[in-house]
Amino acid sequence: MASEILIYQNQEGNIKVDVRLEEETVWLTQAQLCELFQKSKATISEHIKNIFEEGELIENMVVRKFRTTTQHGAIAGKTQEVEVNLYSLDVIISVGYRVKSQQGTQFRIWATQRLKEYIIKGFALNDERFKTGTSMNYFNELQNRIREIRLSEKFFYQKIKDIYATSIDYDPKDEKTIAFFKKVQNKLLWAISQNTAAELVYRRVDASLPLMGMLSYDKKETKSIQKQEVSIAKNYLNEDEMKLLGLLVEQYLAFAETMAQQQTPMYMDDWIARLDSLLQLNGREILTHAGTISHQMAMDKSEQEFQKYKTAQTQLQQEQSLKEIEDDIKKLKP
Repeated sequence: MASEILIYQNQEGNIKVDVRLEEETVWLTQAQLCELFQKSKATISEHIKNIFEEGELIENMVVRKFRTTTQHGAIAGKTQEVEVNLYSLDVIISVGYRVKSQQGTQFRIWATQRLKEYIIKGFALNDERFKTGTSMNYFNELQNRIREIRLSEKFFYQKIKDIYATSIDYDPKDEKTIAFFKKVQNKLLWAISQNTAAELVYRRVDASLPLMGMLSYDKKETKSIQKQEVSIAKNYLNEDEMKLLGLLVEQYLAFAETMAQQQTPMYMDDWIARLDSLLQLNGREILTHAGTISHQMAMDKSEQEFQKYKTAQTQLQQEQSLKEIEDDIKKLKP
């Protein structure tokens, strides 16, 4: 897909490069790199050669062959097909940090600003591309990622605490406040799964299942399941339930922020009533009881299953160690 995009523009606004946009990245020819950084072909070639020789980038991952039609050099009026290399955004950035020119300096200033913004904020956005609607795929991805962050335990409850702190009867040390947060959690979980937090853990934890039955548990950060993760109800939600929970949480936080901004006097019971109204508006069932499984029952069950899981893991490790020893012995035999 060929398109004209502005990859870089200097202070005078006179550097604009036509590029090929494919597989969500920018591809430039060597000639375009020369134009971008105002350097000779020999200089750009030398930088690209060094980038690959030093192992900064892997050539076959960032270079593509592309056939293009050009005017024949020797016969007037005739065209010819030639094969040229296209270099990805990774190469463009790498060359930009090596080349010595006014344009290279301006490019580095721009790139460093974006990098600094990312390091400090954790993100860097091209606002204009989003506003013009030319990045809808990225915008949808951004919405989903923000929704996942808002759905995280720490973020959600910290945000709720900040909002509920405006309640007339809010006292962070009062047992009623702790019970209130549990009630909010149970109402949301019931609305999407017809289970309270305790019921979700009790009914879905199973040492014989992959990840002990945890369908939304992210194991990237740890090599094995951690004990504290087994008792978190949200880890047992399936993909559809997680998506619905994210949408409900997003609506609830938006509503709560509106109330807080308007400085509408609210008691904690008012927040519960408003949550019920929001759930009804979404056609969800309202939790009106304490559930059939107590918190202690859920903790006991998750502890028992976790011990079964650890025992099974230990046995697997022992069997693996024995197999490795047997393999080593076989190698030693003549």
